[in-house]
Amino acid sequence: MRYAGGIIPMSIRLGSSKACPYRSSPQRVGTADGFTLIELLVVISIIAVLAAILFPVFANAREKARQTRCASNLRQLGIAVQMYTTDYDELYPWAVDPTDVNCPQIWYQFPLWQSLIPSMPELHDTLAPYIRSAELWHCPSDTGYTVLEDAGIPINATPTSYAAFGSSYVWRTELAFAHTIAGAMPDPAGTNVLFDGYGEWHSGTSVMSAKRWEMLFADGHVKNVDRSAYDAAWAVNLQ
Repeated sequence: MRYAGGIIPMSIRLGSSKACPYRSSPQRVGTADGFTLIELLVVISIIAVLAAILFPVFANAREKARQTRCASNLRQLGIAVQMYTTDYDELYPWAVDPTDVNCPQIWYQFPLWQSLIPSMPELHDTLAPYIRSAELWHCPSDTGYTVLEDAGIPINATPTSYAAFGSSYVWRTELAFAHTIAGAMPDPAGTNVLFDGYGEWHSGTSVMSAKRWEMLFADGHVKNVDRSAYDAAWAVNLQ
């Protein structure tokens, strides 16, 4: 069939409703299968905000777990102390702690007691027969220290006190020096016996007024104490 212009084009002969077989299908313009840059930035921003909110929560949860384990250590060490007093006529262990050994000058006001330190065993050795594992002396929050609290005396308790001395804890050595009888103490619930070697471990701050310690008392209970309670325990008379 012809028309005035010559041979009828293929597109007309096939019908105008059908696409030309020699033309590619139309493409979508301006779209993409993945995220755009702006969308990615929004997602990253959201993740950063969530991380800023959740990371401190996770850190606090981990520290609470470490505090719980530290308190358990002290509670079991308290049982060991009680077993010792049962075997030795209610007298507290005749022993010193790492701070006494490495900084004996803290007892300069009591020259007799200070002179006894070199001949006394350390507490973790004295109580060894009463405990199952030396790990009880290891506070999981122990990160060491380089200055003795309150005294300001340099001491190398690094990388941890436990690694340096075999104990994360110090004790009220006065209980030994004064030959304190456990059953005759006026205030066992308020008297400190064992506690963390450094108050920054459980507080995360070097501000003295904000520090905290896990502390074992003479009646066997353990408590996380602030600075005022720490000082109050030290102020309790032993006799």
